[in-house]
Amino acid sequence: MPPDQRPPRSPDARIPAKGIGASLAALPKKGPPPVHLWNPPYCGEIDIRIARDGTWFHDGTPIGRAPLVRLFSSILKREGDRYYLVTPVEKLGIQVDDAPFLVVDFAQEGTGPGQRLTFTTSTEDVVMAGPDHAIRVAQNAETGEPAPYLLIRGGMEALIDRKTFYRLVDLGMQEDVDGTPWFGVWSADVFFPMIPSADLP
Repeated sequence: MPPDQRPPRSPDARIPAKGIGASLAALPKKGPPPVHLWNPPYCGEIDIRIARDGTWFHDGTPIGRAPLVRLFSSILKREGDRYYLVTPVEKLGIQVDDAPFLVVDFAQEGTGPGQRLTFTTSTEDVVMAGPDHAIRVAQNAETGEPAPYLLIRGGMEALIDRKTFYRLVDLGMQEDVDGTPWFGVWSADVFFPMIPSADLP
């Protein structure tokens, strides 16, 4: 068949079948990979980028297979300001526009300081905000809008999407933090300040 008549390949088909793909196939099927225990040699860069909205790209094209994205997200590792896909035998650098994860929903259990807020990311991580998983709110340098984040694992955060943040704000209350009133939310007996009360509209 002439080259110009061949059906186009799926963008996902260009993701290397050898190297990291072969290493992934050899991983145990149960439980999260112990990425924190792996310190393989750096093997260069791979053209994978995570956009601010949580979309994964390879060679500039969105990766359309959700299971593949979830698999890649499970072997993410942060070292300093860089992000890598790691297996026991190799480490490949990738680009992350903002945070490597995106929170898309949360569930509330209880009320007040003892309430529990459990968040879900677009790659199906489930994390309860608390002492080991802090919520923080930064100001977007480009737009001036609040940019809320949740710590997921290994020093890596998730950007909390707009609709979820609006729901979170509805649960907010004011508390004193070091003598200054702040507006924020409680989860697992931890108060997470989001904005000084004096700056509320």
